[in-house]
Amino acid sequence: MTAGLASAHAHGILNLFRGTNYTAPSGVFVKLHTGDPGAAGTANASAVTTRNQAAWAAPSAGSMTLSSLAGYSMTATETITHVSLWDAASGGNFLESAALTSAKDVTSGDTLTITTLTLAFTPIAA
Repeated sequence: MTAGLASAHAHGILNLFRGTNYTAPSGVFVKLHTGDPGAAGTANASAVTTRNQAAWAAPSAGSMTLSSLAGYSMTATETITHVSLWDAASGGNFLESAALTSAKDVTSGDTLTITTLTLAFTPIAA
């Protein structure tokens, strides 16, 4: 499995072109992973069980970037390689996953802060 959109989320977006309403998430919550999260977003979960809510800058040129995300208090020594995005702080629906640009080794007691995260639909017609 390669990181990417959850099929249900992708189908919801595509259904907009059919005139079918899609309920947007009221928030997006970020979960840490030590490997590819898989098709359900649940594989290779970090020992940190907290999902932090992301805040986003307004979209521009087909993409939007993270404006804020609280740091994660690490509870184990591990290597964080991926994130998954969810529509709830717990439970909820898996939206998509992504690999980090570079893996991050952390130890218990560290605070991991993610400062850059971009969502994009490209290319944009010019």
